Amino acid sequence: MGKQIYIIHGYGASPANHWFPWLKEKLITDGNQVSVLHLPNSSDPKKEEWLETLADNIKNSDNNTYFVAHSLGSITLLNYLDQLDPLPSFGGFILVSGFSEPLSPLPSLDPFTDKKVDDKKIISATNSRAVIAAKNDYIVPFQLSQNLSKQLDASFYPVEKGGHFLEDDGFTTFPLVYDILNKMMKTV
Repeated sequence: MGKQIYIIHGYGASPANHWFPWLKEKLITDGNQVSVLHLPNSSDPKKEEWLETLADNIKNSDNNTYFVAHSLGSITLLNYLDQLDPLPSFGGFILVSGFSEPLSPLPSLDPFTDKKVDDKKIISATNSRAVIAAKNDYIVPFQLSQNLSKQLDASFYPVEKGGHFLEDDGFTTFPLVYDILNKMMKTV
């Protein structure tokens, strides 16, 4: 029985960018159901619109449901999970270049981080949590992703050189995400 995986892109991106199409293909080949969500106006994102998109597309999360979120998609996912009441147990998530604090160069994104999420609620709903960050990320400071992994009691995977894990940084494939996700999906 395959798993249901949702891939959530970040600021200025679309489902066709970066390593998302590659990851989707790999996971579908393995027999999983995969949706790469298309978030509206990604170059001028509005928190409410993004949360609505998740709410409209994510159906019946359970222990076979996993999320892979990149950058702004990470805090969007956490905000979404935080507002579910009750929050059902689900398989797990991988946050790539995630953050939960304001990014000073991008004040337009502050609404995404202005309300602290209930970490304990999110931690208790899931078995597997991972955060991946590059030490040379030039958009989301490495420290912010590290803080996020502590906040969520998640496994932390530091990468020496990955930048922000964009196509421009050479990331059209991302075996690390695939490997971590496969480990998570096997442990249940």
